[in-house]
Amino acid sequence: MKKFIQIITLFLVFAFQANAQIHDPVKWKTSIDNISEDELNLVITATIEENWHLYSQKVPEDGPLPTVFTFEESQDYELVGKTQEGEGHESFDEVFEMDIKYFENNAVFKQRIKLKNKEQLTVNGAVEFMVCDDAHCVPNEADLSFEISQVGKRIKQKDNSFLQNTIVIPSEQSKKDINSTKIKTSNSESNSSNIPNKSENKSLWTLFILSFFAGFAALLTPCVFPMIPMTVSFFTKQSKNKAIGIRNAIIYGVSIIVLYVLLGTVITAIFGADSLNALSTNVWFNIIFFLLLVVFAVSFLGAFEITLPSKWSTKVDSQADRGGLIGIFFMALALAIVSFSCTGPIVGTALVAAAAQGGIAPVISMFGFSLAIALPFALFAAFPGWLNSLPKSGGWLNTVKVVLGFLELALAFKFLSNADLVLQAHWLEREVFLAIWITIFGALALYLFGKIKLPHDSDLSHISVGRLSLALLVTAFTIYLVPGLWGAPLKIISGFPPPMHYSESPYGVGFTKIGGGATSDNEIPMGAHLGPHDIISFHDYETGMAYAKKVKKPVLLDFTGWACVNCRKMESKVWSDPIVLQILNNKIVLISLHVDDKRPLPEKERYISETTGKKIKSIGNKWSDFQIVKYKANAQPYYVLLDNEGNNLNEHTAYNPNVDEYVSWLNDGIGNYK
Repeated sequence: MKKFIQIITLFLVFAFQANAQIHDPVKWKTSIDNISEDELNLVITATIEENWHLYSQKVPEDGPLPTVFTFEESQDYELVGKTQEGEGHESFDEVFEMDIKYFENNAVFKQRIKLKNKEQLTVNGAVEFMVCDDAHCVPNEADLSFEISQVGKRIKQKDNSFLQNTIVIPSEQSKKDINSTKIKTSNSESNSSNIPNKSENKSLWTLFILSFFAGFAALLTPCVFPMIPMTVSFFTKQSKNKAIGIRNAIIYGVSIIVLYVLLGTVITAIFGADSLNALSTNVWFNIIFFLLLVVFAVSFLGAFEITLPSKWSTKVDSQADRGGLIGIFFMALALAIVSFSCTGPIVGTALVAAAAQGGIAPVISMFGFSLAIALPFALFAAFPGWLNSLPKSGGWLNTVKVVLGFLELALAFKFLSNADLVLQAHWLEREVFLAIWITIFGALALYLFGKIKLPHDSDLSHISVGRLSLALLVTAFTIYLVPGLWGAPLKIISGFPPPMHYSESPYGVGFTKIGGGATSDNEIPMGAHLGPHDIISFHDYETGMAYAKKVKKPVLLDFTGWACVNCRKMESKVWSDPIVLQILNNKIVLISLHVDDKRPLPEKERYISETTGKKIKSIGNKWSDFQIVKYKANAQPYYVLLDNEGNNLNEHTAYNPNVDEYVSWLNDGIGNYK
């Protein structure tokens, strides 16, 4: 009898879960591969159900959630390098408009560790991930455990499949920051066979080119440009013949490159290749970067100069007089120190940009920067006659410095915007950001036209053709920004301002793409936001239900996610249909609950889920748990039509790209509303 009850119970559980749409498409297993006496690979294997795909560790910003591995700190071992992953597949995603790497059927990840304790021990970790098929996306996590026995015999394998109804949405903190109790080892650049990631290579090339141009900009500053003839004079006196002069010039150029690349290497070594990326995407470091760039900008505008101690340059100059290879190297070091007041802010900005990319980006950035500075110095030192073609030093050098100051100030607000987006504080929404940029570039245009004079500027009797051309270009760019205040997409700078939805009104006050006001009285209800296609949307269940009861309309409960691929497909292909838009705008109240909302819950509102046993500590966790408990589903998108008491109006639905069927489903629920 007992056996019969168990069988019936299991049958009911499976039947209930099948009906409830609890998806569990990935199974995780762990194993161990020996490498040497004190090193081994922790092998994590993901078995993925057919038609589902798992995203890579390396997913571009604003894309779907990446796979993230974390391992507990321990005195018994240390992690070696990053978690490596297989080759996988890469394709262009039309929804996110980027190349995205993913895995199908299976995926193997390897993390190398070095043992400090060769006795029996356990390595614990976790994996956070998103898995999608053509209709659903499921963010989730699984615990990982590796049992290590005696060296050479440590082959205990453990299946770490997670429970079917377990779902925890990775918070932004765990996704991007270094946790005080865990070591982040994600964002792999290559697979276990050291096959390079193409998108990574592209971004490094872009960084190199930008840093190269930044080096040329530094070259055209008052601290650097006048030193070219001084350097040439030094080498012409030191060199006995042309061949020696060319040799010394090459050594001098290489020395400049070595010094700056060494700086990039030291930065990477101190913080770690991955830590730089994690730090740069952290809220507080974004704020620090913002303040740092503001200081650099104010320095370039003439308020003060950032200099290194004068005794440093004195000591270096004394070494440069020694001659030979050592003297040439110290001559290059003297250039770096003496010109620091101009190059320092540019170098700092380049390193900040490189830090945002992580890995060896600081080294690549400093190589591009130093190459741009070294080439002219080396070439003019090797061929002094070319000096006659150089423009004379003058007030135009300070103009270059001031222009760079304005650009640094504009860039600073990008980092402040990053921090605001992560916090979802809405202090620096799109309109405010654009207003600041319009002010900065407008002031720059006035400066170039000679209407504003700053410290260290020479008297301007006339405007050169080059300065006038640049002034006109900046003015045109400023005018281009203005329509952005009323909802223009501004595609040229699409990566800099906050996204369209992160604004007071994406298309201007009281205006939408589909015409007319947002509501009948051209006002957005208290607690609501403009969602996709300007549909009024509530992001809180209680607030939305209260409003629906007030206006006596049914509710469309939309379980979604900021990084949900299929949610974006539904919004772009189905919700954009005029008939669907008309229904969503006029006949229902939309409540969109984002299961990956990273904002933390107040301490008193946190709890342990009775269903999953996980701690609910973020808003996304709360809505995810609500979906599982209330509707026995864990995938997005997921749609529920409710009356004002929270009762179902018809069967729930999920991803359905057929517009007619979706309209029929909406009308069916609305027809049942009383």
